[in-house]
Amino acid sequence: MVRGATIIKSARALPRSLPIGLIPFLWTVSLGLWGLSRQHSVWRDEAATWQVALRPTGEILRMLEHVDVVHGLYYLFMHGLFELFGPSTTVLRMPSVLAVAVGAACVGEIGRRLAGNTVGLGGGLALGLLPAVQFYLQEGRPYALVAAGAGLSTLVLVIQLQGRERKRLWAAYSCAVLVCGLLNWLSLLILPAHLATLMWARVASGVRARWAVASAVATAGVSPLILFSRGQSAQVSWIPPLTWHMLIGPTVLLAVAGLGTLLDRPRTRRLSAAAVGLPLLAVPQLGLAGLSLFQPLFVDRYVLFSLAGLALMTGVILDAAVRAVSRRSASASRWVLPALVVVSSIALLPQSLAKRSPDSRVDDVLSAAERVERLKETGDAVLFLPAARRDTRMVSPDAFTGLHDIALAESPQRSGTLKGVEASPARIRSSILAHRRVVLITDAERIARPTRSARDRTKVSVLREHFALVADEQVRGRRVSVYERLPPGSGGPGPG
Repeated sequence: MVRGATIIKSARALPRSLPIGLIPFLWTVSLGLWGLSRQHSVWRDEAATWQVALRPTGEILRMLEHVDVVHGLYYLFMHGLFELFGPSTTVLRMPSVLAVAVGAACVGEIGRRLAGNTVGLGGGLALGLLPAVQFYLQEGRPYALVAAGAGLSTLVLVIQLQGRERKRLWAAYSCAVLVCGLLNWLSLLILPAHLATLMWARVASGVRARWAVASAVATAGVSPLILFSRGQSAQVSWIPPLTWHMLIGPTVLLAVAGLGTLLDRPRTRRLSAAAVGLPLLAVPQLGLAGLSLFQPLFVDRYVLFSLAGLALMTGVILDAAVRAVSRRSASASRWVLPALVVVSSIALLPQSLAKRSPDSRVDDVLSAAERVERLKETGDAVLFLPAARRDTRMVSPDAFTGLHDIALAESPQRSGTLKGVEASPARIRSSILAHRRVVLITDAERIARPTRSARDRTKVSVLREHFALVADEQVRGRRVSVYERLPPGSGGPGPG
């Protein structure tokens, strides 16, 4: 910690031309590598990435016709990594670690260019410490990659506005926005944020025109995905309608950014940290809230990239603290930034530890698979309730060797789905009754939802009426139960 403080302290004296973003990059990578395996746990969202990435490219493309087309580019990317390095929690999460680190480096460079080393260094270090960022820093999903792309596109825009424009940089900007949009089309909310920056700085009309062309090209490239994904909108039906409670968190973030704006003393016709950071945070947050008035979409991870704006404005606040101390003691001011980073790290340590615990997620697929492997007997039947819990088998197929998935009519790979196609309730009933022992994988009681489908109600009723519960273990959000067939005429307890 002392060595890190020395590095931070000396950064204020570095020439403005040096890559100040390197320090936030290395800092964020170290945060990401810390506890990366989360005690060898994988939760249901990551399990979707894992099982899809293991499929051949053709099967992935066929699946995207039915489900998760919005994550198609990410799945293909992860498929390539799994092919190169093999499936593991490290390969699953390392892209997110590196992506957030790139985002932190971009914040550092943007801050340096707009307001100096302290703003850049403080903002870049702050990004990796934000609790929401620490959560997705170690997540096998695409949101961190979007954050990296947003950081890169914003940095390219700043470079263009500060110097002589270059066509290849506008092309790079368009490509960065395009890739972000293909990873999550809600990331296109960065375009109105950048437009707000252009209007704030009152850039020349010719610059706005070239920005508009680059933005239009990126938007056109993402449009087919947007249109096609509308046919899969049932996938977000779980998102609740927007309420004012959901806006408390964004309001706090905007208040912090507002304080940074006041301290930055921004002026029109000037490209400043506030002109970039405040719109980058506010516009996506408010834009997503506005969209959610028509269709519920308000989930913080969809605009995770906007937190780069918060980090930049945090850098402004930290710089103001350094300048305030420097008016009294120049030597003491060199220790302000490292001291604040250390204090913040210690204050956030409980949350940092919590984010790296398996309990930070809803469930753990791997721990459930371990219980199955220990409790099973060769020839047992296996049931999943609901069918989506089949992800346990898809991620850890070896744990299910010797078990018969009796409800499955068509595998997830063959059906082009995530959970497969199950047989009719009557077929499921007869298959259950044909076995002496059944292993059931379902959700733990604290998170289980009411059984709705006819297939799932059949599973529950047959086990309740004709089987006795002989083993039952709940671990990290999953429940693994073993049932044995009762003698004819007996009744027994079913799934609780």
